[in-house]
Amino acid sequence: MKNDLKEGSANEVDAGSVDIKSGPMGTLFSVGAHLGYSKSKRHPSAKNYVFGSKNRVDIIDLEKTLVLLNKALDFVYSLAKDGKQILFVGNKYESRKVMAAAAERIAMPYFAERWIGGALTNFSEIKKRIAKFEDLLMKKEKGGLDVYTKKERGRIDKEIADLNRRFGGIVCMRKLPGALFVIDSKDEQIAIDEAKVVGIPVIAICSTDCNIKHVDYPIVANDSSIESIRFFVDKIVSAYQDALRGKVGRI
Repeated sequence: MKNDLKEGSANEVDAGSVDIKSGPMGTLFSVGAHLGYSKSKRHPSAKNYVFGSKNRVDIIDLEKTLVLLNKALDFVYSLAKDGKQILFVGNKYESRKVMAAAAERIAMPYFAERWIGGALTNFSEIKKRIAKFEDLLMKKEKGGLDVYTKKERGRIDKEIADLNRRFGGIVCMRKLPGALFVIDSKDEQIAIDEAKVVGIPVIAICSTDCNIKHVDYPIVANDSSIESIRFFVDKIVSAYQDALRGKVGRI
């Protein structure tokens, strides 16, 4: 992106001053990846990734976003080659369906409702809850709950539903994942803090209000638009799939 504006200038970016190219840059622009938050909400760590402002809204430097994205994709590729799982974490409304569907495409664990405290730092206890959920589900499917009264079955059904809501997305996570992939590192700070405690690297879509220094592989971009979220999530999934198929590809 080309512009003679300096950061902190009183002037604002206008559409004509931004060099939007075809290909990757044009694609990023078309999904709104360049739109950050208002300058007043900007985290200091995001300063170097801001191109300018328009109507007091930060405009993200998409050339830098592209570099960050490719670094993240390289890391995802290596994770897939090593057979490691990625835990998808996207509990904000805009990302829930996208993250759940994407994780299921490559059989990855996910949280798309709310983060469960201790999911990483107390994983031994989490595994027990998952085991109980699987046991109750198996008994129900095989008629093992028929020995209980109607009232008791109703109570067990409610317990199964609750366990499914809380742990259904991570049933396939038999051990700690190789990485977390997060939408909005500010919104998912608790998950990131847990990952840091147990030494798990974090990939995250971070808008300009996020502390980018908390993330190992930040991708500075719009983390609130469904179109932008879907674009980056699809790229992460594709990189993982490409590694499994022996392909090498970048945006």
